[in-house]
Amino acid sequence: MLTVHHLGKSQSERIVWLCEELEIPYELQRYARDPVTMLAPADYKALHWIGTAPVITDGELTLAESGAIVDYIIARHGGGRLALKPDHPDFAHYLHWFHFANGTLQAQLGRNMILNRLNLPADNPMLVATKARVDRSFDLIDARVRDNNYLAGDEFTAADIMTGFSLTTMRYFLPYDFGRCPNIRAYLGRIGSRPAYRRAMEKGDPGMELLLT
Repeated sequence: MLTVHHLGKSQSERIVWLCEELEIPYELQRYARDPVTMLAPADYKALHWIGTAPVITDGELTLAESGAIVDYIIARHGGGRLALKPDHPDFAHYLHWFHFANGTLQAQLGRNMILNRLNLPADNPMLVATKARVDRSFDLIDARVRDNNYLAGDEFTAADIMTGFSLTTMRYFLPYDFGRCPNIRAYLGRIGSRPAYRRAMEKGDPGMELLLT
């Protein structure tokens, strides 16, 4: 049985959401963060040597890294749904935005979060540069969803699932006002109204306010 090990307020929400979109059978094992450190508990860290979320188990397999997990579930359990095939006209866009989520966006947000915790002066060159890169990434997304319903094009795909966390729950760790990005706000309205997203968030993080504006 496929089991999703979900750490509260983490990138593992992507995997819960994916399973709900695909409507595949899975077990959900929830783990709470330490209330003081906000880190994963010891039993979660013990699941995989990397010690971070997400993690799934599927029979004898234990797999980490959200991009790898999404690809695995789509291929092994989802019949290829939510991934565009090479002959699809939006295939290259799908690949770009799927990998942009962790390769660029989430990495920049993580660096910015760490720098913010160092209480550096507002004019610190590294902090200024990192914030500018985050702004630029959001500008790129805002431009993309201005004329497209979803990141790959008009079709909802796993690229949207990969990106959603960085635009929503990540803002608990790094607040960001999307007032300057009206197209992202409209996009969040579209993904936030999906029944599978609502089910996933209620199952994974019940009662948590969803940051969709």
